[in-house]
Amino acid sequence: MTQQQTGSSPAARRPRTPLARALGVVGELLITLGVLLALFVAYSLWWTDVLAGRQADQAAQRLRHTWTAPAAPDPAYQPGGGIGFLHVPAMGKDYSVLIKMGTDPDVLNEGVAGVYTQPYAAAMPWAPSGNFALAAHRDGHGAKFHDLDEVQKGAPIVVETRDSWFVYRVDAVLDQTTKDDTGIVAPVPEKAGYTQPGHYITLTTCTPVYTSRYRMAVWGSLVRVDPVDAKRTPPPELR
Repeated sequence: MTQQQTGSSPAARRPRTPLARALGVVGELLITLGVLLALFVAYSLWWTDVLAGRQADQAAQRLRHTWTAPAAPDPAYQPGGGIGFLHVPAMGKDYSVLIKMGTDPDVLNEGVAGVYTQPYAAAMPWAPSGNFALAAHRDGHGAKFHDLDEVQKGAPIVVETRDSWFVYRVDAVLDQTTKDDTGIVAPVPEKAGYTQPGHYITLTTCTPVYTSRYRMAVWGSLVRVDPVDAKRTPPPELR
């Protein structure tokens, strides 16, 4: 039988060198690492959205259920406690997100918008004056502020509480600032052009998308307050 008939050759029978074997192992490790990285990204950007969405929906139902009971004379809002709902038509016709106290990761990871308690304690919409400052994730864990860059000057923002619709109008947008720029959530955020106390709202999130390197902010001021009727008819800005 000839060499051609056996389908083999001296080169084919030659053992792999140590370098070739090492490169093969490295290649397999890189493939495995790529698969693991892809799974991690899927978990971070998809599965955490699913889990956060479920949590937020359940919490929203619980809050609305409490609204059917008689109101406490002076409700105390604890960390993680529900306050109401944020509606921003520029981020979707039916966009709505539950608002909770606190901006710690364990709160924001529930797929909600969190109320700042530090470095400045946010003023509630019904307070005599102040800045109702909120934060939410840009990506993963519900990504409730993923499209915050779609909100431009003049856009309406509505906060729904048990008894009132607080209607704001966007006055200014800051596309990018440092993570340490706490002035964006100050009681009077000067970068928005405000110079004296008023009824303000601030929405903040990370930027650019898929990073947490910088922060962006959207500022608005209160236009009016509509009482909630028996049918909870939304204000014209949400119809």
